[in-house]
Amino acid sequence: MKLPLFLILCLYLLKELFEYAVLYLNLRHMKRAGSFVPKEFEGKIDDQLLKKMQDYEADKSYFSIIASLFGNVVAIIFFFGGLLNIYNSYIASLNLSFLVSGWLFFLLLSYGEQIISIPFSLYSTFKIENKYGFNTMTARLWIADFVKSLIISTTLYSFLLFAALFLIQWSPKTWWFWVWSFILLYSLFIMFISPYVIEPLFNKFTPVDDESLRQRIAALVEKVGIHAKRIFKMDASKRSKHTNAYFTGIGRTKRIVLYDTLLQGMNHDEIITVLAHETGHWKKKHILKMMLAVQLFSLIALYVSFQIIQSDFLLRLFNISAPSLFPKFLILGFLAGIISLPLQPIVNWISRKHEWQADRISYELTSDAESMISSLIKLSKENLANLYPHPLYVFLYYSHPPMLERVGYIREFRRV
Repeated sequence: MKLPLFLILCLYLLKELFEYAVLYLNLRHMKRAGSFVPKEFEGKIDDQLLKKMQDYEADKSYFSIIASLFGNVVAIIFFFGGLLNIYNSYIASLNLSFLVSGWLFFLLLSYGEQIISIPFSLYSTFKIENKYGFNTMTARLWIADFVKSLIISTTLYSFLLFAALFLIQWSPKTWWFWVWSFILLYSLFIMFISPYVIEPLFNKFTPVDDESLRQRIAALVEKVGIHAKRIFKMDASKRSKHTNAYFTGIGRTKRIVLYDTLLQGMNHDEIITVLAHETGHWKKKHILKMMLAVQLFSLIALYVSFQIIQSDFLLRLFNISAPSLFPKFLILGFLAGIISLPLQPIVNWISRKHEWQADRISYELTSDAESMISSLIKLSKENLANLYPHPLYVFLYYSHPPMLERVGYIREFRRV
């Protein structure tokens, strides 16, 4: 193995070992610090439930390590064991056009990834989620979801691939800009049609039938200028007992969606504070800011990719015998996964900052700190959240502040 390729392999292994070490550190911290119920949750959960929360976190973490180890072995064999070269040579031997070759190259890989993930998805759903009382999905529904997802992803991914490859062929020198522009418009289009075309294929959406709740929600969102008249209940309980609420769509397709599990587990005041938090994201334009940041980063990444693939350096480095553009993109994606680790804490820090701001807006809109706290406690209980994450794990991976910190932060509102 060439020295540069060996160094890349070492860097990849170091990254993975570091992430395993942090995960282990998080579990050890949870067991050491979580021997008692925190005062913020006293009277709300008992020692038995606290142990269940920790067992759930541990089972998920150990399973993620096993799944990750398997994925790492596959990645090492594929990129460093010569399998990528064999696969690329096979696609080249078919003597297909540029568009069809590229489409087949990436689509078959996506199918392979989905097939590999099947046993892990099944174990997570029907073993771990069943064990802790979350899963309500039947095998028949899982198969139906998988088939529908496969058809939808194949359709959307194929259209995206053909369009991007066409632009690369049409404008070899400036394709990075045209591909970026197309992906931007395509993403907006998917956001527009998703509430009416894609989401109803998986869930049933019905208007919230509680008129008093509907009126309170409408009055809440009107305070910040959100004209989302469509307020729906989603039958999430047919798959899981986890709870959530969200805004979806853009423009005239904008709607508010409440999980039926949320409506069953919370009172009106708590539901309003949860939605007020989501409304806070809209008021502070967090979604728009993150979209702009992602698009800017995507534009830079595409331009850098364009510059790198001008030469065959990556093909020589990974011992690819048949000259092709497609493995270059694949290798770049693999390398990006390694070097992006330092960027992840920055993105998550921004996300946590947005969550703090949304909590503040929620209080300003409702003046109901008690319902905010009780809703967070219920979310923690119903989702078996880890109440004692390690600070380093939070820094690296948490997009939301830990629950205990959020509860403490909200309590301060009443003292101001």
